[in-house]
Amino acid sequence: MVFVLLNRIVLIGRLTRDPELRYTTSGIAVANFTLAVDRPFTNQQGEREADFIRIITWRKLAEVCAQNLGKGRLVAVDGRLQVRSYDDQNGIRRQISEVVAETVRFLDWPKDRGQSAELDAGGGIDNFEDPFSGSGIDLAGDDFPL
Repeated sequence: MVFVLLNRIVLIGRLTRDPELRYTTSGIAVANFTLAVDRPFTNQQGEREADFIRIITWRKLAEVCAQNLGKGRLVAVDGRLQVRSYDDQNGIRRQISEVVAETVRFLDWPKDRGQSAELDAGGGIDNFEDPFSGSGIDLAGDDFPL
């Protein structure tokens, strides 16, 4: 019997802040941002709650995300869950869970561009035209919840 182990996460949510871009000592780009992802149910007060999930991107994907994403942008992230430990400033051992993105797909677009794009860890980008252009539907407004 052969068992295949799988670590795959797919999330859709909005950035809670602009991506933070850094470079390792060897010059490799790494960006991180937090994604707010709605839970599929409401609480007792009828309000929808969200989970805030840390996303890590590397290399060209990190640079493109840092250049093109900002607070409130809607994205789909496909990647893997990573759990790691570190010692904080007081020497206390901490554990953190984060998603290492392999693909980031822009699900909305900035006001000055009518395109959506998909990015992958290899740095590839696939652009296509706005499917709502000419429909009279304005999806570029500020009416989206953050």
